[in-house]
Amino acid sequence: MKSNKNSSRGRQEGKKNTPLSRKRKKKTIDAKESKTPKKEFKKIKEVSKSNESSGIRLNKYIANSGICSRREADTYIEHGSVEVNGKLVTEMGYKVQPNDVVKFDGTSITPEQKRYVLLNKPKNYITTMDDDRGRKTVMELVANASKERIYPVGRLDRNTTGLLLFTNDGELAKKLTHPKHNVRKLYHASLDRKLDLKDLEKLRGDVIIEGRKVFIDAISYVDGEPKSEVGIEIHSGRNRIVRKIFEHVGYKVKKLDRVIFAELTKKNLPRGRWRELTNQEVSNLQMLK
Repeated sequence: MKSNKNSSRGRQEGKKNTPLSRKRKKKTIDAKESKTPKKEFKKIKEVSKSNESSGIRLNKYIANSGICSRREADTYIEHGSVEVNGKLVTEMGYKVQPNDVVKFDGTSITPEQKRYVLLNKPKNYITTMDDDRGRKTVMELVANASKERIYPVGRLDRNTTGLLLFTNDGELAKKLTHPKHNVRKLYHASLDRKLDLKDLEKLRGDVIIEGRKVFIDAISYVDGEPKSEVGIEIHSGRNRIVRKIFEHVGYKVKKLDRVIFAELTKKNLPRGRWRELTNQEVSNLQMLK
């Protein structure tokens, strides 16, 4: 015999699966659980991710090692040239910890202390790291200046004297040699004869050398000296450009001396001697735009 759907038992069974009945059941369970003592759970402290919270960014680490600039380091990282603790790292924001072993193209690298050395270059030294023809190089003059490997920023030809900066700061070196930063370079040129006023005016206009315009920031006679002594300020880094500028108007440069480089001067720096930059001088260079 079938049970009566309208019976009390049928009504109770019909209510069992209703949302309301589930809600009441949950309350009953909660009430029972509330009678049992609560267990205290200590919050587990998360281990900080070393590559997020501390250390030095990988691109800066590479730049500090004297390999290249930070921007160039990003490219090398992206193309798989860098390993940390034996694992390839292509993450730009990865941070290197003190005990990490970093390899660049399979060779271990370490960040060096930044060095900045200013030399008053004498004549007959070439601006190169070494020379297979046995000629004297500027590196011989700064051999004892730093335990770190430093290199010249830009060039001065063999017969040009004056200020030459050495550093292992790749990022700053790139800034100082790029024309867009308008790094000031002032030269004292001694010509083979007096510079005519008309030729001086020509050099104050547009000068095209080897098909490219040369930007001469300032040019004038040296005060209190013969008209063959000329001061010229440029920011171009083209090879032998000052000599070519005067050859362009028919003059030969007998002597050429760089007296200012990026606001650094030869004051108290005899020919052939070097000195380290002061902290203030380094800060001034780093603030160049």
